[in-house]
Amino acid sequence: MPHAPLEIVTVPCLQDNYAFLLHDPGSGETALVDAPEAAPIAQVLKARGWGLDHIWLTHHHWDHVDGLEVLRGAFGAAVLGAAQDAARLPALDHALKGGGQFVFAGQPVHVLDVPGHTIGHIAFHLPQSAAVFTADSLMAMGCGRLFEGSPEQMWESLQNLMALPPETMVYSGHEYTASNCKFALTIDPHNRDLISRVGQVTENRRNGVPTVPSLLGQELLTNPFLRPDAPQIKAALGMEDATALEVFTQIRARKDKF
Repeated sequence: MPHAPLEIVTVPCLQDNYAFLLHDPGSGETALVDAPEAAPIAQVLKARGWGLDHIWLTHHHWDHVDGLEVLRGAFGAAVLGAAQDAARLPALDHALKGGGQFVFAGQPVHVLDVPGHTIGHIAFHLPQSAAVFTADSLMAMGCGRLFEGSPEQMWESLQNLMALPPETMVYSGHEYTASNCKFALTIDPHNRDLISRVGQVTENRRNGVPTVPSLLGQELLTNPFLRPDAPQIKAALGMEDATALEVFTQIRARKDKF
């Protein structure tokens, strides 16, 4: 018998980071995706009367791990992260390999290799909960800056994420959506789906409402980093005969200077 979807809580941290708590009401198990800072996460756990069993790390950057040791000390949570990046992550209780999986609260969690932002970046896909935790790989209306990886690596990572069911909710690591929307309009100005989404994002941010998570199906229609093969984007960039990778590389380069 399939398990019910997990309760997922978005926790704002630092200036514009997000962490995510996943809770199974049946078993009481709780997991955390990334630990930017301890205090706001501990506050949510206390308010809801939850413990913390797992901490899943997507990559080694400080703004995703700085709160980990305080939370590990307070709750005794097991820490899971990429085996490939174990030397740069806090001490891991379980080292994970891309393409593998583990079980949380009776549900399979698929570990996806998504290099680009960093070489050892991973994502967590929970098909029974229609959720994927992508941190700084696929982001709402964008993708992560290529600090370590190549355009080829990031484009391949994004294509793998694009292949997930379109009803999947994408839990990314930052509130960058409003600025990403402004950039997207310079690349794909006549996209009606994009124009509509920009209006919704603007309203959400005016009201202090997070724009994360986002629906993968909506990302496929509006996120220019997922649309480098769209004829209107190629035309806007004067790259009608270019490959999707070449167009993606140009979009990423323009975003870096935006």
